[in-house]
Amino acid sequence: MYALKLTQARRQARPHSPARRRLSLAAWIALVPMAATVIFAYLGTILWTARVSMSYSRSLPTNTFAGATQYVRLFENDRWIVSLQNLAIYGVCFVVACLAIGLLLAIFIDQRVVAEGALRTVFLYPYAMSFVATGLVWQWILNPELGVQAVLHHLGFMHAQFDWIVSQRFAIYTLVIATVWQASGLVMALMLAGLRGIDDEIWKAARLDGIPRWRVYASIVVPMLKTSLSTAFVLLFVMVVKLYDAVVAMTQGGPGTASEVPAKFIMDYLFNRANIGLASAASIVLLATVLAILAPVFYARSRFALREARR
Repeated sequence: MYALKLTQARRQARPHSPARRRLSLAAWIALVPMAATVIFAYLGTILWTARVSMSYSRSLPTNTFAGATQYVRLFENDRWIVSLQNLAIYGVCFVVACLAIGLLLAIFIDQRVVAEGALRTVFLYPYAMSFVATGLVWQWILNPELGVQAVLHHLGFMHAQFDWIVSQRFAIYTLVIATVWQASGLVMALMLAGLRGIDDEIWKAARLDGIPRWRVYASIVVPMLKTSLSTAFVLLFVMVVKLYDAVVAMTQGGPGTASEVPAKFIMDYLFNRANIGLASAASIVLLATVLAILAPVFYARSRFALREARR
């Protein structure tokens, strides 16, 4: 027995065969284009943006060092502060609504309903649309003279009002409505995949113990969906930070600055107001915010995966 184990250990310690080494080399060569893209296209542009943000660049980049001047100007800009506040309101409402609606849709479909495949397609289809198309459609629906309010008036409800899209107080919530309609189907798909991976024995044990179905979901099933929930949160948060197309299509940032968001601020100062330095500073601040929020999420996921691997 000892001799057999020694022979196996020696075989495992042998260097890889030439064919295996060639396969490994081919794999590394195939990774070169992606590695070059990450290093030069992503990291390179981030470093270049950081450099420009610390200069007095206006229409064109310059080498004049300005230190933190652009960052000071940025946070003295009322429009930037308003855009951050709007993004915070939008982000909380959007993420919470998408997670809640997506989870409920997934639970509904998980009951093995009739025409399950068709329902999955219907709920997921809006995510295939562009944000521009979504914004235009919802602009028509919410337009006081053409959309829901006009229909209600036509039906005789003359005092009904649904003019949020032209209201400074509620304009940001119209963006939430449109984008939640588009993205909740993606969350549904992620949650459904997690639900289908849960052992049926859990449901059998719950039925034997007489535990209400809602309690099983709240106390057992949802905590088991940590991976799906964290994945959905990361994807939704990226959508929050990238919010631009829907704003331009629906409200143009208005009325006034009621629906102004950082991405629109950056694009406006980059192309319309010819202030590359300020736009670059805003981009770096936005990147730092994303890293500060997503880093703990990825750390928690890695710790959870490590604990699961040790079991």
